[in-house]
Amino acid sequence: MHLAMKPLLAAACLVAALAETAFAQEDHLVSRRKLSKRFIDENGNYNISFYHINDVHAHLDEFSSSGTDCTRPERGCFGGYARVKTVLKETRPSHPDSLLLNVGDEFQGTMFFSFYGGEKIAEALNQIGFDAMTLGNHEFDRGDDHLGEFLENLTFPIVSANIFSDHPVLNRTIKPFHIFPQYELAVIGVTTETTPGISSPGKGTTFTDPVQAVQNTVDLIRSTTNITRIAAITHIGYEEDQRLARETSGLHLIMGGHSHTPLGDFAGAVGPYPTIVDNKDGDEVFIVTAYRWGEYLGYIDVTYDADGKILAYHGAPIHLTNTTEQDPELQAQIDAWRGPFEEYAKQELGYSNVVLDQTTCQQTECLLGDLVADAILQYRLNSTSPSDPTAPAFAIVNAGGIRATIDQGPITRGEVLTAFPFSNSVVEVTMSGDFLWSTLEGIISRVNVKNGRPVTSFLQVSRGVKIEYTAASGNATSKLVKVTIGGEPLDRAKEYKIVTIDFLAGGGDNFFDPKFENLVVLDTVDEVLVDYIGAVSPVDIALDGRLSVVRRCKERAARKRMAAAASMQGV
Repeated sequence: MHLAMKPLLAAACLVAALAETAFAQEDHLVSRRKLSKRFIDENGNYNISFYHINDVHAHLDEFSSSGTDCTRPERGCFGGYARVKTVLKETRPSHPDSLLLNVGDEFQGTMFFSFYGGEKIAEALNQIGFDAMTLGNHEFDRGDDHLGEFLENLTFPIVSANIFSDHPVLNRTIKPFHIFPQYELAVIGVTTETTPGISSPGKGTTFTDPVQAVQNTVDLIRSTTNITRIAAITHIGYEEDQRLARETSGLHLIMGGHSHTPLGDFAGAVGPYPTIVDNKDGDEVFIVTAYRWGEYLGYIDVTYDADGKILAYHGAPIHLTNTTEQDPELQAQIDAWRGPFEEYAKQELGYSNVVLDQTTCQQTECLLGDLVADAILQYRLNSTSPSDPTAPAFAIVNAGGIRATIDQGPITRGEVLTAFPFSNSVVEVTMSGDFLWSTLEGIISRVNVKNGRPVTSFLQVSRGVKIEYTAASGNATSKLVKVTIGGEPLDRAKEYKIVTIDFLAGGGDNFFDPKFENLVVLDTVDEVLVDYIGAVSPVDIALDGRLSVVRRCKERAARKRMAAAASMQGV
């Protein structure tokens, strides 16, 4: 670390340690700022501040810790653009050289998007006054036309260097970078190249490798302009941000999103803010991100030298809690926008005796995953007789489609729509046991066995199946240990009928290869779950081991049993 950074790093830590509220943090930042250079000195060093936010997911209003509407303020309310606006109004005047940047995934997550699409989100973002935005994968969830309407309503630049589209509006509005001449600084954007597999862009909209796109853009800027200060807003995830830093040169600040990674000096953070990685030339690259849903507003002040390298920094993510006032003008508008859907969202569907947790769904079995998988399985079983040999064996859903925890207590329609906002439909598919085994191998190992490409979500499954796997490292065929369906080991020669969702059956998250064609689309997941909750209320479930990590000794024993069973089947 540069020597100049050590006292500033201490200041950043002090910000997080001594200040709980946004105002306390900003008071410290303002006092620190009075000691910092706010001009280009004789050595060409220049200070500029960056505010950044990512993965708000339509949380225009404050929310509870689970991501649903805040109905119990005594338990804590977080985020909301009215709080962001307050912090900016109170602090940005004393940070005249600053940019406010949006790192994507404004769409999808609450009724503000489910009901209005991008309309009210655009109004809020324009009022906040962003200087630039990159696109997240969820901006494509309703296709290119809907995204185009959203982009035409925005009043600031949209940047993504790795998106190429034949859609006229996207082609016109999305640029690889934007130069801010008053700061002699360029901001590059990139979007995860997995977007076609996890969202719904048009066939004429393609996504290239972000690393190559960023390097090409840095080289273009440096060869055609006098700009040396370059930053990137990247909706590719924390791990990919680090790879981007390592594999490029000329870029020294990355403001990221997509992976919902908490960085900073607070409970639950998984890394420092900033995370510092050396690039191809051995220079330091600073990576920051601001968790999710707008609970934090990122803030970092950096000092660039004449070559565009960062000499010093200070800052910390600003936690937006009940103690941060809401801008009354913007909050009044948000309250009014709620009117048309409020009564609908408040409708009580049933009751849960337990917290239906979503937070662990991407790593292991989770209660909300169990509930929704059981619901879509029962939905199909209701149309067959118990002895019907064609009845589905079990259900499988993607963890990425489960977006928020449902709290203990009354379950409202709004909570269901917040947890399952994608309007996916239930489908039924038939596959061989061999295909099913290779599919599950790929999901567990996160690499599709058939095509070698990443699987971009974990799974959740219904009753009727037990999947045992090891957490040991290895190739794509080494982690799955045993699959039991209906009390019997999976038979690779048998055909199985599975309930899933149209997104997965159509190739989403790279679960199935090849994908299934000519699907019969049934009811939507949210409506199926609404009916199921009404039928089983009060919900009182517990994890039952349907997704189970086994130890090495158990793994070897299971493999021996499977080999013996396969031998017997061969006989």
